[in-house]
Amino acid sequence: MTTRVLLVDDDKSVREALTQTLMLADFDVQAAASYIEAKDHISQHFEGVIVSDIRMPGKDGFALLEYAQGVDADLPVILLTGEGDIPMAVRGMTAGAFSFLEKPCDPKELTSIVEKALRTRGIVLENRRLKQQLESGDAATRMLFGTSQMATDLRERVRVVARASTEVLVMGAPGSGTSKVAEVIHLLSPGSLGPFEKCAAAGLSAQDLNTALTNAEGGTLFIDEVAALPPETQFGLLEALEGAHRCRVLAGSYRDLHPEVSQERFNPDLFYKLDVMRVRIPALRERPEDIPVLFNHYLRIACEQANLPEPEVTPDVISKLMSQDWPGNARALMNTAMRFALGVLEGGETEETGLTEQLANVERSLLCAALQRHQGNASEAARELKLPRKTFYDKLTRLGIRAERFR
Repeated sequence: MTTRVLLVDDDKSVREALTQTLMLADFDVQAAASYIEAKDHISQHFEGVIVSDIRMPGKDGFALLEYAQGVDADLPVILLTGEGDIPMAVRGMTAGAFSFLEKPCDPKELTSIVEKALRTRGIVLENRRLKQQLESGDAATRMLFGTSQMATDLRERVRVVARASTEVLVMGAPGSGTSKVAEVIHLLSPGSLGPFEKCAAAGLSAQDLNTALTNAEGGTLFIDEVAALPPETQFGLLEALEGAHRCRVLAGSYRDLHPEVSQERFNPDLFYKLDVMRVRIPALRERPEDIPVLFNHYLRIACEQANLPEPEVTPDVISKLMSQDWPGNARALMNTAMRFALGVLEGGETEETGLTEQLANVERSLLCAALQRHQGNASEAARELKLPRKTFYDKLTRLGIRAERFR
């Protein structure tokens, strides 16, 4: 809870006495002698509360109350009134003061009301923080798009991994965005204020690795396509991980490292060091429902970069996008969005199709995605889609889909 109090009173002896009372109660006190001096301490980022005398030369406590409410309507202001000056106190409460006290103030009553005001302030600030977080989202929400369950699970996995502060292996097919996921892990980690360094594993010398580790000190080093790391550099990285390295190491790979280890192309000790925690990025073909979201996001970026108006994205365009396998994943979809923004499309992409074909394309995409998720097990895929097995097989036959292709 915040403990900051802005105390305003033109009487030096009273100001010093009240300051001492509040400081003895462990409040962080900023004293001011006038409206002019006090207003310089009030901003939208002021986290504390205000305790102000009403009667002051020039602009009084009511003027300060009005100013504070103009800056932040939820900022608690406690007014101090002269003995027996009830009408003025009533006026203060009507104007929106949090509370009022008669001078000379009883120390216990003063600290009690200030504590209550600070608790109220703390609740307001926390609610604002939560609202801002919901509206803007954390790095996972802002940078990892998709509405599918797989996309939701990916974001949650990244959040869990980020908090762990261990080495991480980020797995994903080419173009799936291992570098971006690594950056999100960094941004959500305790070392997010430190540097985020990236380097490609292919051709990385031991000396270059040491330089990268030094540059990433206090932050994160991401090694892309770690399977391509030269043998001597693999040994150097293993030594660094076993020593007192001062950065977090994340490694990305689109290859399954187990065959690399079994065929002695990748150091097994290094593999187990890096594979403390793992994040797998699902391919686009596994989550076709995310394709429209990602495409529209990339299209907005492309239009902003090229200073072009956003073209209309018709249902026909979406159905064609969703019916593709996208072996190039997000990178390929991004390139398509750029071509679409520029009006440069490859053959067949602008050809109009009827509603029947559009629906068939979407249906084909959803069936293929289900089979992909269940490694070609048609019974499990049918169960997930809540379809009778016969209906599921009839659809596969009608759309020319072979379940064994996904095994």
